[in-house]
Amino acid sequence: MRRTAHGSPIRITMRCMRWLVGAFLLLPLLALAAVNTPATPFRIGVAPHSSARVIIEMYQPLRLYLEQVLQRPVEIVTAPDFTEFARRGMAQNYDIAITTGHQARLLQTDAHYLPLLTYQADFKAVALVAAESRSREPKDLAGSTVIGLSASSLVTLWGQHWLLRNSVAEATLRYVSASDSVAQLLLKGEGSAGFMSLANYQNLPPAVRSQLRLLAESLPMAGRVYVLNARHAKQRELISAALWAFAETEQAKQYFAKHQLGGYRPLEPRELIALDPYANEVRVLLRQAK
Repeated sequence: MRRTAHGSPIRITMRCMRWLVGAFLLLPLLALAAVNTPATPFRIGVAPHSSARVIIEMYQPLRLYLEQVLQRPVEIVTAPDFTEFARRGMAQNYDIAITTGHQARLLQTDAHYLPLLTYQADFKAVALVAAESRSREPKDLAGSTVIGLSASSLVTLWGQHWLLRNSVAEATLRYVSASDSVAQLLLKGEGSAGFMSLANYQNLPPAVRSQLRLLAESLPMAGRVYVLNARHAKQRELISAALWAFAETEQAKQYFAKHQLGGYRPLEPRELIALDPYANEVRVLLRQAK
């Protein structure tokens, strides 16, 4: 630790150091962008964990920041469901994909995307029932309709495994497009239980959330992971630095706080590998759909 001429210590935190390094790495990217402004938009694909309107609104701060850094148009795009999102990612439709860990792992192994970072907040899947539901244990769901997102979403795959582990007999799984749809159908009595992420449950309007009850939740898993298309491999460090620099902006801090994400963090070495079984289920689904 250095000291000033007056003897007071100068503390350089790791967070500050990361910001300084990120700012330094951004300089050549800004110089490159100033002389080379591609007309083709840089496409950020966000998995359809909510409606397209909500997703586009959520990621506006990131879009605007990267437009300034890259000096090119940036688009936030999604897909009708998780299976189609995976299919488009495999077809190289995204420059950055932001998706749950099992799809990030599939894009890494089968489409050569490069992992960048994830969020600090734990990602968990939850099983929900209406607050007034008589269902208190998994066995109470036997013979009923259970609602999930598309067959390849991590929360739905976890939910299916949870039903099997608890020997829930003859439950029929109904797929919908977004977490807010899961909640509305539960409140209408069109399903006995539903699966979504804990974060999406917490982000439901209070009047909706108060009418639901947690029946079960998963252990933490790799949540929304940022992966970079390999065609940008030479700019991996620069784009990663741009994301870390974005995390220090006031707009990013407001976004992290609003959605209870905590900020960015690096991925653990084997964090995505642990989701290979779920990634393989998506791989099988995509093959069956051909």
